[in-house]
Amino acid sequence: MKRGIVSKLFLLTTALCVLILTIIFGGQAVFFKQFYVHQKEGKVKTALQAYKQDYLKNAGDAQAMARLEQDFYQKHSTWITALDAMGNLKYTDDFYMEFRLERSTDTHALSNNTMAIPLYSVMNVEDFSKGNPFLEPFIKEGQRIAMEGIMVKNRLFPQRMGSNASNLREENRLENQQLVKKEYEVVPRFENPVQYHEKYPSHLVTGTITKVRTPEGAGVSRYTNHLFLERVKAFQADLLYGDYDGDSNASRIMNYEENHVNYKIFVDRIEDPAGNPMYIFAMTSLQPVDEAAGVMQDYYVYIIIATLLLVLLASFYYSRGIARPLLRINHTTRKIADLDFSEKIPITTKDEIGDLSRNINELSDRLHSYIEQLQQDIEKEKQLEHTRKEFISGVSHELKTPLSVIQSCLSILRDGVASHKRDHYFAAMENEVKKMDLLIVDMLDLAKYESGTYRMKMDSFAIDAVIGQVCEKLAIEIEQKQLQLHLQLSPAVVVANQHRIEQVVVNFLTNAIRYTPERESIYVSTVEERDTVMIRIENKGASIPDEHLEKIWDRFYRGEPSRHRSTGGTGLGLAICKKILELHGVAYGVTNTADGVLFFFRLNKKV
Repeated sequence: MKRGIVSKLFLLTTALCVLILTIIFGGQAVFFKQFYVHQKEGKVKTALQAYKQDYLKNAGDAQAMARLEQDFYQKHSTWITALDAMGNLKYTDDFYMEFRLERSTDTHALSNNTMAIPLYSVMNVEDFSKGNPFLEPFIKEGQRIAMEGIMVKNRLFPQRMGSNASNLREENRLENQQLVKKEYEVVPRFENPVQYHEKYPSHLVTGTITKVRTPEGAGVSRYTNHLFLERVKAFQADLLYGDYDGDSNASRIMNYEENHVNYKIFVDRIEDPAGNPMYIFAMTSLQPVDEAAGVMQDYYVYIIIATLLLVLLASFYYSRGIARPLLRINHTTRKIADLDFSEKIPITTKDEIGDLSRNINELSDRLHSYIEQLQQDIEKEKQLEHTRKEFISGVSHELKTPLSVIQSCLSILRDGVASHKRDHYFAAMENEVKKMDLLIVDMLDLAKYESGTYRMKMDSFAIDAVIGQVCEKLAIEIEQKQLQLHLQLSPAVVVANQHRIEQVVVNFLTNAIRYTPERESIYVSTVEERDTVMIRIENKGASIPDEHLEKIWDRFYRGEPSRHRSTGGTGLGLAICKKILELHGVAYGVTNTADGVLFFFRLNKKV
């Protein structure tokens, strides 16, 4: 089945657009999230470098550090804080508890007498602002307290805290859940609990709270992001239990998921101005990209439908637009193949299709002109062939009569019949031979003019003088028929072949004398025009039928019985005059007047 170019272009364009859309939408669905995460990581890592410089400049100023953390979150939507070498928040002087030790399973701890505990590690700051009835009698100055934790590098990190040692395993206790959870995770790594406690000794201490500090005003907000604080405590647990290489200076990026929301955690180990190790801990949420990806997946259903409709419409009109000139070219070339050159391709663009249309139009014009020229040549050849046949027929007819006369005279002379008319027959034969000679000369002249190779040699001469000389030569014939010759000649110099123009004038005037009745008039005149001179030869008393006016220029043509060879003509004179005037490139013609016939032709005046 033949498939048109419009349908091919439509299918190809639609397939291409659908492929591009599939790649775009598929790429967005598959790589958009990864691209966003990669961009987010790059931006946060770059921001962390700037934060490190700002941190080192403002180290020791707690208020400046708080402003830096807030500004960082507002600019990059990322929580950030500074941790000491053991994973504790730095600058927690506004949220901590200090108590005096009274009893401990570690004698080294008693030697320190007092101990400061950051409260964010075991409780929420909102519990104070909401007036938690459990905390009011429990966390206040002068209250006795019991605490259980692990000892790392001679420092106690509390896991549980209660009003006395008996309720450390009950519900009304405070607890560092990340550190407790880490303990349950690490214990199974050892063969028995004894080995675990040998490496991570657990201690119980009791004492009296001597000081409690809670944040006020804007300082509270630093401790309200519980998710971030839990990740800080989880990092501290990994650090204390050796699951994080605290001696590594390499930056680390970790993934975390909470409630189906993904986060990125950044940890950079640096040194403070005193040369002590510390950590920059940052955490950013990937929830925006998750939400955006989810919205985009729902949105794609509508955008794909709308885009497909747009692709179909655009492909259809694009295909029609591209194929329309090609279809028009195909239609026009089919007509050219059928030799119909009437239709042209409109050129509306200046691109390759416009050039092709222009070339086809030019080819059509050339083919049209060549075919017309060929048809004209064929017609000329047919006409020439017809003329040759007529010429041969005419020549045969014209030569047959004189040859018959000569043959008859020779027979009479040979038989000796009418010997007393011997001179008469010889005169008749001589006359016929002269006519044959004249006929052959005219035939040769006509063949020469029709050969297409003959060129007239032009010169300048006075046309009135030439006409006067011709009239003098033919004066005897004019007198014999008692004709009246009226001359009205103006002196004018023309550019032509004098001998051939004289031949034309002789022929026209001879015809006028031959076919003008006796005692009638012949008018010969010249009329000067702007660039030409018209020569007019008019005879009175005889006319030519209108249907024969154009045929008198043909060879051997005689339009009426009176125009017979016996009058002395060969029937080639006017045909020769026609060729002579055509070789001069001038106008000529014949027309009937009111009471006669007018022959005329024009010659170019000398400039």
